[in-house]
Amino acid sequence: MARRVLVTRPDPGATRTARRLEALGFEPVLLPLSETQPLPVARESVPTNATAVAVTSANALRHAPSGLVERLSHLPCHAVGARTAEGARKAGFFSVSEGPGDAAALADMIAIELGKATLAYLCGRVRMPDFERRLGANGIKVVPIETYDTIALSPPPTYVRQQLGGQPIDAVLIYSARSAAAFGTLMETHAEADYLIRGATCFCLSGRIASALGDGFDIEVAPDPNEDALLDLLGAPD
Repeated sequence: MARRVLVTRPDPGATRTARRLEALGFEPVLLPLSETQPLPVARESVPTNATAVAVTSANALRHAPSGLVERLSHLPCHAVGARTAEGARKAGFFSVSEGPGDAAALADMIAIELGKATLAYLCGRVRMPDFERRLGANGIKVVPIETYDTIALSPPPTYVRQQLGGQPIDAVLIYSARSAAAFGTLMETHAEADYLIRGATCFCLSGRIASALGDGFDIEVAPDPNEDALLDLLGAPD
């Protein structure tokens, strides 16, 4: 019997992850514990002296207003990895470079390439500070343009029961600190979820996300903050 893997990320990423899990021989169970919502972007938030753009999340592009992309599309765009680079091209950026899949490594690459410059950073309201901190330490002025927010969800008991289907969960994939906190709340407040999931290993995208889970969980952290590394931790599907 295939191992059942709970996917806590929101769509469209959840559906994409489910397809990957099925191809690997796992049984995906979708239970989104966060969602992304677009934020209004003021015209004056776009720096007129920017010489490049950086994107570390495909959600920043998905929620970016078309007018914002139009104002920045003539600048070279530095994307954190392959999927984000693809999203940048589809959004309308003409010159897109693909980073190594890690925000810190992308910051180091940008610092070498740009020197002292002003960088427009398409991002979420909730984000890791390391990317901006590393660039700032190298003399680059980073102007964050927040295009979306991440909201924790508390799914109703009937929906949780429906998704779990009365069968134990073997593994849980957790992609954000908001989802981790929501997962902890779910386990505290939903007795059936606690019973079916408590024995599962929680695979987290980073140490910061793992720390948001709290105590009492079997946790493994991906060696690199990307889905490939996360799924590698799962091992064999049965």
